[in-house]
Amino acid sequence: MIVSTPGRICLFGEHQDYLGLPVIAAAISKRIQIKGAFRPDRVVHFEMPDINKSDEFVLDYPLTYTQGRDYFKSVCNVLQRRGHVIDKGLELEVRGNIPINSGTSSSSALLVSWVQLLNEMYKLGYSQKEVGEITYEAEVLEFTEPGGMMDQYATAVGNVIYLASKPEISIKTYARDLGTFVLGDSGEAKDTLGILAHVKFGTLGGIEKIKQVDPTFDLATTDLDACMAYKKLLTEDEWVLLSANISDRDILLAAKAMFEGEEPWQDARLGDLLNQHQVNLREHKRISTPKIDRMIEAALGAGALGAKINGSGGGGCMFAYAPQNPEAVVQAINEAGGKGYIIRVDVGTQEEKASLFY
Repeated sequence: MIVSTPGRICLFGEHQDYLGLPVIAAAISKRIQIKGAFRPDRVVHFEMPDINKSDEFVLDYPLTYTQGRDYFKSVCNVLQRRGHVIDKGLELEVRGNIPINSGTSSSSALLVSWVQLLNEMYKLGYSQKEVGEITYEAEVLEFTEPGGMMDQYATAVGNVIYLASKPEISIKTYARDLGTFVLGDSGEAKDTLGILAHVKFGTLGGIEKIKQVDPTFDLATTDLDACMAYKKLLTEDEWVLLSANISDRDILLAAKAMFEGEEPWQDARLGDLLNQHQVNLREHKRISTPKIDRMIEAALGAGALGAKINGSGGGGCMFAYAPQNPEAVVQAINEAGGKGYIIRVDVGTQEEKASLFY
């Protein structure tokens, strides 16, 4: 059995999902695959030649976690608690071409692949959305990690998705052919925890101050003019973060209107919205880096319609929307010190008839 799962880019909504706001994400044509076969014992053995690592454990429940983020075991524990008998050993090989620790959800894609492989081999009958839910439980809830659900759902379901978490989780899929993007890997490791300490807790602290005087305050619906009444309650940094989140919320809604046909589709308009989003991420949320800024400037100079940092920030990847002449954008990103890849929107997790990486 061979399954593969895409990475993802966040088109709109960085640092929005944990605030209860929606995101728009796209699966990309960089994937991770797992090839597996049953063994005659109860040993699960992973070979990961791309990173020169291996992992092995015995299916003796409940599985004890022996390392941080022991995700291969956590998936088995979650499925076992759901009533599935996952008791046959497996020989597994992992390969992929998603940049690692770069904001393109390589870890979630790996775990979605693992869930989907077990789903197929044990004939569990889960949909792509349900595979995303199980992965979120195993990756985030099992270890009480911070983070929203975008990575797991985007990589499992595929294509372009609009993901809302309130009043309940809902997903819309958009099948529009967007043409080519260019993913640019800066080679800089992300600073997720440092960024979250500033952006997440700064924003939540400001919202809490507002709710102490106005319990009805709702970040999802309050416009910026109405927020002016609360400005005096906040520090300067809290106000900047609150304003940026409201702006990013409205930028996303403008993009959603185009995806859903409420506004006429314009490639240039999508690019402009990406650029507006990047201004907030760079200037107000301060999650970009000088190198990524140079890569973005180079991409725009080479003809990209829009570009922004991707993911939690502090390093990792950027991407550019380049439906025409993406090769020139790749060259410009490479000359700026990054590593560029032409990508397209791709399908979600699925069984493959043959290996993608041989």
